Amino acid sequence: MELETIAIHAGNLITPGGAAIQPITLSTTFQRDAEGAYPSGYMYTRISNPNRVALEKVLTMLEKGEDACAFSSGNAAGSAVFQALEPGSHVIAPADMYHGLRNQLKVVYKGVLDVEFVDMSDLKAIQGSLKPNTKLIWIETPSNPLLLISDIEAICKLVKDKDVKVCCDNTFATPVFQNPLELGADLVMHSTTKYLGGHSDALGGGLITKEKDAFWDKVRAIQEHSGAVISPFDCYLTVRGIKTLPYRMKGHDANAKQLVAFLRSHAGVEDVFYPGFGGMLSFTVKGGETAAKQLVNSTKIFIQATSLGGVESLIEHRASIEGPDTKTPRNLLRVSVGLENINDLIDDLEKALI
Repeated sequence: MELETIAIHAGNLITPGGAAIQPITLSTTFQRDAEGAYPSGYMYTRISNPNRVALEKVLTMLEKGEDACAFSSGNAAGSAVFQALEPGSHVIAPADMYHGLRNQLKVVYKGVLDVEFVDMSDLKAIQGSLKPNTKLIWIETPSNPLLLISDIEAICKLVKDKDVKVCCDNTFATPVFQNPLELGADLVMHSTTKYLGGHSDALGGGLITKEKDAFWDKVRAIQEHSGAVISPFDCYLTVRGIKTLPYRMKGHDANAKQLVAFLRSHAGVEDVFYPGFGGMLSFTVKGGETAAKQLVNSTKIFIQATSLGGVESLIEHRASIEGPDTKTPRNLLRVSVGLENINDLIDDLEKALI
């Protein structure tokens, strides 16, 4: 099946009764038979649930992997990878990355993992950071919020013959624009809250593996034992959102390209960061932090809010949310370009720009 067909059908399990759309199974527990077995295949929702099975199936097929685990958030998905590492493992992570996972590595795994933040666009820097105890390279491409691009295939070749896992956060690109597993990555991570769900109403995360190996067995065990699983209702909403993913991404991409052209021509804009695809962009404004904050408080259609990937357009001053150690420019604004009419979006920013 092609991408559009997978998105619509792979996450839809027809249940007894013949409903064309899979119902929500809210039960936390499932009936045993006379021998104490579980004829339905389900025992307890923390361990498995029909809606989670459906979501994991479509995630697996979208990313062309062997299996998937769905979690309660993107942070929980990332944490499962970090937990599967042995204490003392060396982790190479992007210098520019989502601050939630960066802070998780710096705070939660402080003293547990040896974490080094590196410019992932510099292959020599990555190669120079490799140690005998390096066990994970974490890639985020395009990165958040500077939209930097990492060469997934080249990075994977650096550790091809080493005992090093490569995990790629594919949240910004989605399977519509890139499949990291086909480029050599071992794992793909998503915050399904973003583009996959697509409507800013369902929190979740996912991991997809290239193969079911011993490391993946650890991830599966962590999912079951830690209990950070996505609810049946959020599974249902995410599967429903995925059905329109390929077509939504075409709209996000088209709007973003036109918005980038407008911003690059505007005298009040200092610089624009855009990888050439997708619906995410960042730009710096002339006038510094004061002008940037004034802009986000002046838009009428763009909502000043955290998150991204919904049908509505969002704008945010990133440095103020990332904490005092942020490296993000104080005059940078991150934009999640939605599916509104592009003329309305351009008009909104034009009126807000000084």
